[in-house]
Amino acid sequence: MKERKHINTLISEYFIFVIFIALVIILTCLKPSFITPGNLVNILKQASINGILAFGMMFVIVAGGFDMSVGSTVAFAGILAAMLGQGNYPLIVPLVVSMLAGLAVGIANGVGVAVGNLPPFIMTLGTMTAVRGLALVVSGGKPVIGISAQYKAVAASTFCGIPMLALYLAVIIVICSFVLAKTVYGRRVYACGGNLLAAKVSGINTTLIRISTFAIAGLLAGLSGFLMTSRVTIGQPTAAESYEMDAITACVVGGVSMSGGVGKPWGVVVGCLLITVIANGLDIMGVSSHWQKIVKGAIIVLAVLIDIKGKNNKKN
Repeated sequence: MKERKHINTLISEYFIFVIFIALVIILTCLKPSFITPGNLVNILKQASINGILAFGMMFVIVAGGFDMSVGSTVAFAGILAAMLGQGNYPLIVPLVVSMLAGLAVGIANGVGVAVGNLPPFIMTLGTMTAVRGLALVVSGGKPVIGISAQYKAVAASTFCGIPMLALYLAVIIVICSFVLAKTVYGRRVYACGGNLLAAKVSGINTTLIRISTFAIAGLLAGLSGFLMTSRVTIGQPTAAESYEMDAITACVVGGVSMSGGVGKPWGVVVGCLLITVIANGLDIMGVSSHWQKIVKGAIIVLAVLIDIKGKNNKKN
């Protein structure tokens, strides 16, 4: 009986990884061009910005929250970065300003949720709309062009054939994984998501922890805005629409429980790659982008359903 439970646990834990490998094999058989070095590099580039956003989202969801505003924050931060990244200032200036802008949005979300006791969905839905409007106001509703060649090189450059965007993501993965798995702060984030009242009774400053998770999500969204502007070489106030859904999808598919307290960094990495591979594979096969949205929606529902069923089985 114990062995059977252990096998079931292993299957549920590594199920997403098996699905990812199977999908890669199927797409390679259907379209050999999928596995070419050029396409693999493209997949890494596509996964990088979503991966950075997904790790910020992971902190929020693990702590029992939710953030719908990261896409708008990416656009707003990208506009600021584009305006300051035209060669008049050192490159560090647009980077710092875009990250501080994201941090400010994140802190506002955190205060609204943890101090104002607003539901995370309502609070972040409000900031999603407001920050998108702010991006339109700051840019005058027009794209910001003319970023410097140095700024463009941030995302366009490679190291030993590996896109720098992928290396930036790798650094974020290492830092976030260490914080969540090896620090007291990480354990407190999981504790808040697992049982907020119990965490508060045990002496954890749950208000500060919850605010900090939204701040981390905002900070990483600001970084993503900087990197995305470098990649597309233009600041678009309408950019990054639905990016929050991609980040949430990567998290839930990777095993992060929407009810909080559960989730592993490696699962988010695989979830992000899986979503990117699906989108890339459908593109290669000439499937309409409209169908891609249907697939993503179905994946979210299925992942949450599996999570709920898994929790019910553990209770029984």
